[in-house]
Amino acid sequence: MIHAPLRIGLVLAAIGFAAAIPCAAAELQVGMASVDITPPVGCRLSGYFVERVSTAVHDPLQAKAMYFAQGDERVVLVICDLIGISRTVSTDARKRIADATGVPLSNIIVCATHTHTAPLYFGPMREHLHAMAVAKHGSDPCETIDYPKFLADRIVQSAIEARAAAQPVKLHAGSTMQEPPLSFNRRYFLEDGSVRTNPGRRKDVVRPAGPIDPVVDVLFMRDAAGEPMGCFTVFSLHLDTTGGTEFSADYPFYLEKSLREAFGPRFVSVFGLGTCGDVNHIDLKAAQRRTAAEIGTALADTVRKVLPELPAVEPDLAAAGVRVDVPLQSYPPDKVVEARERIKLVGTRKLEFLEEVEACKIVDLQTRPGTTVTLEVQAIRLGRDVAIVTLPGEIFVELGLAVKKASPFRQTIVVELANDAVAYVPTKKAFAEGGYETVNSRIQPGGGEALVDAAGQLLSQLASN
Repeated sequence: MIHAPLRIGLVLAAIGFAAAIPCAAAELQVGMASVDITPPVGCRLSGYFVERVSTAVHDPLQAKAMYFAQGDERVVLVICDLIGISRTVSTDARKRIADATGVPLSNIIVCATHTHTAPLYFGPMREHLHAMAVAKHGSDPCETIDYPKFLADRIVQSAIEARAAAQPVKLHAGSTMQEPPLSFNRRYFLEDGSVRTNPGRRKDVVRPAGPIDPVVDVLFMRDAAGEPMGCFTVFSLHLDTTGGTEFSADYPFYLEKSLREAFGPRFVSVFGLGTCGDVNHIDLKAAQRRTAAEIGTALADTVRKVLPELPAVEPDLAAAGVRVDVPLQSYPPDKVVEARERIKLVGTRKLEFLEEVEACKIVDLQTRPGTTVTLEVQAIRLGRDVAIVTLPGEIFVELGLAVKKASPFRQTIVVELANDAVAYVPTKKAFAEGGYETVNSRIQPGGGEALVDAAGQLLSQLASN
């Protein structure tokens, strides 16, 4: 691999900073909405290096929007039941939401939950499989609609509906440890000193190569009459617990199902994915893995238990953001030619798994112009004690923990997969160790730490403004 010298460009000029007029005296209004984004059955599923075609809908995929307003400040956060958000879709949707709602584009965030039972609508695997289908059939039978356009339309619709539903709320926020434990670092040191992702139950496993974040963050909204309206739950655990060929939101579906049983059918449960690029649900010491239903129900139990302890938030809404130029990995022409041939073999068992991963990564890098990728880090201040940070890509848990540790806020909620699907964002340490996630990563070592630094500066500015 050829690496250019690492040059992280941090654009410190705010792309959406706090409103000039203080908001603290005005009431906080929140609107929540959920819109179906499920494509037709027969669409390909994402998440693996093999073609899977959907056969049914287990539960509808949703775009869930939260609209925050206080004084002159407005913020929209939309979270979708998808493997990731392509930059094309997020850019289109954010611009249209800004036009339709008047919310500054820089105060609009579109995230994904990373469910592996959602449509494959972008990326090198989609492009390869789509081209093969067109060559064989003249059109792609797995793509009967323009899903990126459909998706952007529905994301915009969710934001518009959330704004229309805005009402005065009483906001409570806090966090608690998840018990029983549901998450495990999936990278392990082996006896030979190497690091393996999901090694299975083998004798030469020594210990996990990293930590987890066991914290469940909760924002709970009640209407002016004190009735439960909705909840924003954030937890750091990969959404790959369902499998099969049916569309599903994975364990957040069961989280909402359980919360609705407690608070009524109109209650809106929004799930945000915490930093978990190296964390999943596989406990090497357990004979069986927990199901999506068990995980979602356990999270709902945790939310219900912590509710009496959640302090009220004195609202003080503000938003901020910066752009960070992160160097991309680069490869010589012969490796690019090889990758374009090898991607034709992905899913055929004719390549080793990491060879498949690298081929897809190299082909994807050729679609990104230039030697750097500009990534956005955004932050929302809900009150003087509570803030949300959103980061692009699948962020290693150590990086999310670093953001929390450096934050001046009592509670800092970190959500990944915002606005761009830049694949894995490992730590420098993980790059040195190697393994699946580093092979799959598009960025150069140090990019993740640059995002952490940017988040820290945003939080400091929001805390002092």
